[in-house]
Amino acid sequence: MTEPLGAIFTTSPTLVTWVMVYIVVQRLGELVHANRNTRRLLGEGGQEHGADHYHYFIFLHSAWIAIIALLADPQHNIHPAMLALFVATQILRVWTLASIGRWWTTRIISAPHFDRVRRGPYKYVSHPNYLVVVLEIAIVPLMLGLPWVALVFWVLNAVLLRHRIRVENEVLGERG
Repeated sequence: MTEPLGAIFTTSPTLVTWVMVYIVVQRLGELVHANRNTRRLLGEGGQEHGADHYHYFIFLHSAWIAIIALLADPQHNIHPAMLALFVATQILRVWTLASIGRWWTTRIISAPHFDRVRRGPYKYVSHPNYLVVVLEIAIVPLMLGLPWVALVFWVLNAVLLRHRIRVENEVLGERG
């Protein structure tokens, strides 16, 4: 006997599930890409700066994903405007990564002979990838009905980013 059509749709993955799967796959893919670039840049004479705070970002972003995954209601109705904002942040992410290309990594790797990227969103914003992350950390939990998660993780991320941007700006200043 076959299931009624309605039962098939109620047991199918929800939009909330797809958003969470996308975030996990996207973040893992970014880490693989970033680690590949990091190894290459270090091999080309780059040096890492600010490594002392890197593990805090890994913990914070992993906790953000885990808490959302644990607390989000899979049946939550996502408002179309929030979904549109999320999609817009992902478009900005792709534009940012495409613009920075071989130089993109989750670590701060630099050398005086490395080029400084000034194309794409980097023409308008100093740190467009950080803008994407700031927006995403707020938008995803808000979209999924978890405003307190948005607030707590946005504040914690802002504290870490303040330090990281200071370190990165010092390093970039050396390259002119």
